[in-house]
Amino acid sequence: MSLSEDIDPVAVIGGSRPALARALTAVENGRPGAAELLASLASHRGRAHVVGITGAPGAGKSTLINALLGELLARGRRIAVVAVDPSSPVTGGALLGDRVRMGGHGVDERVFIRSLSSRGHLGGLSRTTAQLVDVFDAAGFDVVIVETVGVGQSEVEISRVADTNVVVCPPGLGDEVQAIKAGILEIADILVVNKGDSPLAARTMLDLQTSGGLQRDERWTVPVLRTVATSSEGIAELADRIDAHAGVTGIGRRLRVASSAGASDATPAAPATDDELFEQLRRWRAAGRGVALATVVRTWGSSPRPEGSHLAIEESGAFLGSVSGGCIEGAVIGEAQEVIADGRPRLLEFGVSDEQAWEVGLACGGRVQVLVERIE
Repeated sequence: MSLSEDIDPVAVIGGSRPALARALTAVENGRPGAAELLASLASHRGRAHVVGITGAPGAGKSTLINALLGELLARGRRIAVVAVDPSSPVTGGALLGDRVRMGGHGVDERVFIRSLSSRGHLGGLSRTTAQLVDVFDAAGFDVVIVETVGVGQSEVEISRVADTNVVVCPPGLGDEVQAIKAGILEIADILVVNKGDSPLAARTMLDLQTSGGLQRDERWTVPVLRTVATSSEGIAELADRIDAHAGVTGIGRRLRVASSAGASDATPAAPATDDELFEQLRRWRAAGRGVALATVVRTWGSSPRPEGSHLAIEESGAFLGSVSGGCIEGAVIGEAQEVIADGRPRLLEFGVSDEQAWEVGLACGGRVQVLVERIE
């Protein structure tokens, strides 16, 4: 399908705000011409520094971004913001309220703020977040800030999109045990204790500074910063550290991840974003191969993948994604190949006690239901 007449990639690349707005809407809603638009913009990506801002609800992420916008504007940057808000499980709608706290800079021609609903997507982002980042990147923005919904410990999808991951922690995070637990803290390139004027902030900073497991890259030591976003205290230092991280580790992480995912059909079972997974499904289908999608529909106990997790399977057994972190993938792939052959969906249930899991070296227990269906 050709590009719609009202989507002009040349105007997007040239910085036209109306063209950019139309392009973002087309991509977010999967309208006709969206795929062709993204393809036409692909060669212009790779220039923007993508900064992920994530953390628990109430940590002050939006207010922090508003203060950071002011600092980056003072440094001569053009900034785009993708602010993801949670969708209601009852109505399906969303109050796109993050941008309310960024209103002070939204009128500046060097700033473009785009709010979008998660639409039930798990992981802290929406299904099209990475694609919107691509559009902003091609449009020539220096920095693209992605704000996740308020997340829990295991919602770390932002780490596959952002070059620099800033994890914002509220004072009173918990004790030192909480600070060393695996999860979202482990994806941090920069840790920020916001609302730093709280009496609890000093203890939270100490717990984070003395916790282990935060060193992911030998080239970079994860700093723990204190900010008071409402007064812009500590924001200049945060901007300095964000720039320094890009200087050390580079930019374009999401493009490298996507490239490696498409480099071979023998795709690893590492967790993939939905964007990457559905793009791989499209590539397999375009090559004339049968494909199936496995989805976690219900969990009990200590299942390592949440409901909504996906595993894409190609007829020869190639796969991308994960529904259990390795415990049941082999069995699901086998069932998926039968689903591809006969077209009949299957609802699978797997269970293993925590004791049995430890005995056989599996990092999982509990039960999980997985729906496997052929994709036409």
